[in-house]
Amino acid sequence: MTPALDTSKWPLLLKNYDQLNVRTGHYTPIPAGHSPLKRPLKEYIRYGCINLDKPSNPSSHEVVAWLRRMLRVEKTGHSGTLDPKVTGNLIVCIDRATRLVKSQQGAGKEYVCVARLHGKVEGGLPKVAKAMETLTGALFQRPPLISAVKRQLRIRTIYESKTLEYDEERNLVVFWISCEAGTYVRTLCVHLGLLLGVGGHMQELRRVRSGIMGEKDNMVTMHDCLDAQWMYDNFKDETYLRRVIMPLEVLLTNYKRLVVKDSAVNAVCYGAKLMIPGLLRYASGIEVDDEVVIMTTKGEAIAVGIAQMTTAVMATCDHGIVAKIKRVVMERDTYPRRWGLGPKAQMKKKLIADGKLDKHGKPNAETPAEYLRAVPDLSKAAPANGAAAPADMDTDSPPPEKEVPKEKKAKKEKKEKKAKKDKKDKK
Repeated sequence: MTPALDTSKWPLLLKNYDQLNVRTGHYTPIPAGHSPLKRPLKEYIRYGCINLDKPSNPSSHEVVAWLRRMLRVEKTGHSGTLDPKVTGNLIVCIDRATRLVKSQQGAGKEYVCVARLHGKVEGGLPKVAKAMETLTGALFQRPPLISAVKRQLRIRTIYESKTLEYDEERNLVVFWISCEAGTYVRTLCVHLGLLLGVGGHMQELRRVRSGIMGEKDNMVTMHDCLDAQWMYDNFKDETYLRRVIMPLEVLLTNYKRLVVKDSAVNAVCYGAKLMIPGLLRYASGIEVDDEVVIMTTKGEAIAVGIAQMTTAVMATCDHGIVAKIKRVVMERDTYPRRWGLGPKAQMKKKLIADGKLDKHGKPNAETPAEYLRAVPDLSKAAPANGAAAPADMDTDSPPPEKEVPKEKKAKKEKKEKKAKKDKKDKK
């Protein structure tokens, strides 16, 4: 008897692979694609992301542009702007991974902030902590004077907040908050000052988490990236680069998973919906309209999709759409095309080759009757509004020409005369 597989230590999307529900194990592996951590370096960087510790002073946009030049890649994107003076967590996505930027920008954030109050607070730490507690839930905010967005009143949610420290002598408050994307902590500090009746402003800010990535998740500095590239250029040593850059699958580990046959991968890359025959394994607890990650048996992410079936339906159904595609991540033609190889498609190809269907696969005079019975010809269907053409109408005669109004005719003639005159003058 074979021992049970322990997949709890498998990397990224393959973690606890044996706990996924099995629909079938019957498929033909295709020797294409690579496991995320074993990709060749060029591919590895293209499908990579960096958990960067942004330095103070340059803007997020500058930092991302510098990284693009450092790593010599075509495209880079980041997980939500940080003000120039703010430091901390900034997820930088490279090339193909930039397709996941949108989801990272909308994810929740966590900050540690130092706020300076403009006077002594009567009641000390308890009063400050109470005011901080008041500033949770949905809050009205107007972005500060210098900001990257339109200064409109908007609502942002603070999920949780903790007052870490209060220095009565220097009037400094240190607090931690977990909030919705797009919250301005600068504005929050002003509100805190107003609540305490002494006024206040933000002194210092650091982002400690953005979406799935925090300070403890392999955070690197700009110097790390520069040194890693230098090591590769001078000593052909990839290890540092592979440590600094992580596969994009890291960002998708909290999504429910759908494992797909190798033969269906390229069709999904071209935007096809994932159907039941292409499904191998699926996670528990999937509901309709949940976001799921569609992956290969090697653990590569193909696309982010929207589930069209629950887990129970996937287990019992033998046809239908499992998921629609929301965003394709994998490059097209990484895996070979495998569609058009079924019996129906082969028969159609043969009929086209024999001239029994036209080159677009439409029926013609030679088309066999049994093929027509199986495939209805929609080109001769009823008119669009559903009403049949009247019996006395001669369908073969061309439609009558529209009568051109006299005014339009006169204008046209005038234009032509003018053009002739201009031609003469030029000569």
